Amino acid sequence: MSEKVLAPKIDKEKLIKKSFPVLEMTCAACAVSVESMLKATNGVVDATVNYANQSAFVEYDNSTATVSDLQKAVRSIGYDLVIDTEDPQAIKEEAQLKQYETVKNRTIWSSVLALPVVVIGMFFMDMPYGNYISMVLTAPVVFYFGRNFFIHAWKQARHGKANMDTLVALSTGIAFVFSVFNTFFPEFWHNRGLHAHVYYEAAAVVIAFISLGKLLEEKAKSNTSSALKKLMGLQPKTVRVLVDGQELEWPIATVKAGNIIIVRPGEKIPVDGQVVNGNSFVDESMISGEPIAVEKKNGDKVFAGTINQKGSFQFEAQKVGADTILAQIIKMVQDAQGSKAPVQKLVDKIAGIFVPIVIGISIMTFIIWMIFGGDNAFTHALLTSITVLVIACPCALGLATPTAIMVGVGKGAENNILIKDAESLELAHTVNAIILDKTGTITEGKPVVTDMFWVDGNKDFDQYKDLLYSIEVQSEHPLAQAIVDRLKENKAQSITLTAFESITGKGVEAQHNGIRYFLGNEKLMANKGVSIHTSVQTQVAEWQAAAKTVVYFADQHQVLAIIAIADKIKESSKVAITTLQKKGIEVYMLTGDNQQTAKAVAQQVGLKHYKAEVLPAEKAEFVKQLQAQGKIVAMVGDGINDSQALAQADVSIAMGKGSDIAMDVAKMTLITSDLNVIPKALNLSTKTVKAIRQNLFWAFIYNIIGIPLAAGLLYPVNGFLLDPMIAGAAMALSSVSVVSNSLRLKFAKI
Repeated sequence: MSEKVLAPKIDKEKLIKKSFPVLEMTCAACAVSVESMLKATNGVVDATVNYANQSAFVEYDNSTATVSDLQKAVRSIGYDLVIDTEDPQAIKEEAQLKQYETVKNRTIWSSVLALPVVVIGMFFMDMPYGNYISMVLTAPVVFYFGRNFFIHAWKQARHGKANMDTLVALSTGIAFVFSVFNTFFPEFWHNRGLHAHVYYEAAAVVIAFISLGKLLEEKAKSNTSSALKKLMGLQPKTVRVLVDGQELEWPIATVKAGNIIIVRPGEKIPVDGQVVNGNSFVDESMISGEPIAVEKKNGDKVFAGTINQKGSFQFEAQKVGADTILAQIIKMVQDAQGSKAPVQKLVDKIAGIFVPIVIGISIMTFIIWMIFGGDNAFTHALLTSITVLVIACPCALGLATPTAIMVGVGKGAENNILIKDAESLELAHTVNAIILDKTGTITEGKPVVTDMFWVDGNKDFDQYKDLLYSIEVQSEHPLAQAIVDRLKENKAQSITLTAFESITGKGVEAQHNGIRYFLGNEKLMANKGVSIHTSVQTQVAEWQAAAKTVVYFADQHQVLAIIAIADKIKESSKVAITTLQKKGIEVYMLTGDNQQTAKAVAQQVGLKHYKAEVLPAEKAEFVKQLQAQGKIVAMVGDGINDSQALAQADVSIAMGKGSDIAMDVAKMTLITSDLNVIPKALNLSTKTVKAIRQNLFWAFIYNIIGIPLAAGLLYPVNGFLLDPMIAGAAMALSSVSVVSNSLRLKFAKI
């Protein structure tokens, strides 16, 4: 009885979980190869490779394995792992751009050289020196423009692995060598009563078609900007630190907890901390999603990546580097993007077994013909095994998804919908829960004046509009701009004020023609002893119930007017939400705003489910909770604070007028503020995924029918043997049929 070998014990405290960009992957089978190679590396506990975003998420014991060991393992099979800690994303993007240019040149030149070879092979096969011309034109296509297929296939073979490159290299290489033999030694076949066929056009067309598929894929990759790079760009590279009364400029990496940092107007806050001197308003929309800037004074918390407005202040650094809220958002986005959807795992599994099965069938075909082939056993064995490899070449499979997506994307663009990948299309039509962010999604995302109530009606408005405009133009409060914009519409003009003072946390005081005027909140009115008319109090109560912010305008005796400011609900919101609910989809609203505002908005748009005062991490957690209940969740948002939830959701939709980060993370972007486009997006996904499935079905059916025919299944029955040239034509035809089916999407109604 043999003893069981125990695996070395892993020290959990030394385990590191890290994501690395992977270069040179060209198909889903490549991801399978890289993943299995990483898993086989000593010290690696687990590894997941995501072909969609070209990354590897590795869990390893750093006392046993180093990042160099991981890179060496991946390089040994023809790929590369970016382990540069400074800026791995930049290296990855540069490599993708370089790869795109390479594939573009390869596609253009291989197509230019393949075209005359196809014309000769199909229509002028008996022309003088035709075979030699075709050979000369095909050689650079196969061995120069197609050299990567051979290089990768060889590196895979050294480790007992195979991928799509293996299939392409074998089919084109054998077809070319066989054709060269027939070009120089045609009498070998003539003496046996057979014609010396050449298959240069099959070899050239395979390389050209596969290169076209790769070009479509690389174009999508190179045009997709990096969400993580933009998130990281929110943090300034240098900071101003106060040391012994002197202001010094330090690199962000050298800042430590306890340092006093100076922030000037318009600057980004570099790390998390607490205000110790000065006051200002800070735009925290990246965290809260709310458009109104938050007042910051001594003792208040500030967060990395948020933007200071007009004031200047000093704060003490408390959380730096990976501990900041911004860094945590970046990590959560990385983790969510690096995870695999179940559908991707299925694709990986199919890709992993497809190539070895085809090669196995080709070898079995050769052996069976050698045993039972009779007089022309070797001839038939060679022809059928080559034909199997040629007909199984995965052009149609390679084009099935990208062509449907490109047409679907075009159709979507016509309807203000941008779609980024097949994964969201795979799931969008099955969505049964949609989460909507409030600010910028259900609402306009910008505070505007909704109402103005004047105690003496329009007479007072005409009398005071210029004065009110002049006061608000000088105010630093973020709500002041909304009032200024409204008064501009009424052609208000600036007048000279004899005094102006900003009262922190309450409002402003101004003087004109010897009279003092006050503009601000209710606390300011109480402090200044201003009387408030009963009609004003009634109107204030009504506006506050509707979650509107009220600004008071008074002279030194009484309130002259009140102004209601709110984030206006979009006209399309209620109709869109009703449409989605009629489709049987549960609609939820999540917001960082207060309970009163959330309730008021939910009632106005007919929502049953909503949550208020929700932080970014809590939004992502809520998505996970719904997913744990078995729901397919779509998240619709527009801000940086939505990026974690967008990355976590099964289907992520960004509003086009939102932040670049949200649009980058999201799988779909609506180039409009109209929520009625969401049901259209779901309908488009249904039709696009239907086209993808049809394409994959025909591609597989083509192989299921074509491979047995190529192997000579019908030969014993009726003597039919598929010619490799016909197989090459059939392979090209399958690609044309897939593209044609995808083009039908252009005329579909959504």
